[in-house]
Amino acid sequence: MPYNEQTANRVRPLMRRRKGFEEKKMFGGVGFLLNGNMCCGAWKEFLVLRVGREIYEDALSQRHAKEFDITGRSMTGWVMIEPAGFESVDDLKGWVSLVVEFTRSLPTKEK
Repeated sequence: MPYNEQTANRVRPLMRRRKGFEEKKMFGGVGFLLNGNMCCGAWKEFLVLRVGREIYEDALSQRHAKEFDITGRSMTGWVMIEPAGFESVDDLKGWVSLVVEFTRSLPTKEK
């Protein structure tokens, strides 16, 4: 199942205005990067978020959040949000702001 283009179209304008933005197709989805670091993306119907280890458990406890597991092995620091969890513009902006803040704390990756 390909990624939901509507999800990508909703996230893209929130990300593309940011310095260091890049978009890449990956793992059957689309990823949005900042300064070479994966920040968020769309995979199947989910919004994929890199929240980091510090708030991973808190993010996972939120309604509509689940472990990011596309290979049979979950990735700590990453969560997937079901569509109901980012249905509203405010919810989507909140999630994107959260992961942008975390991703900005990472060192820039050189190409």
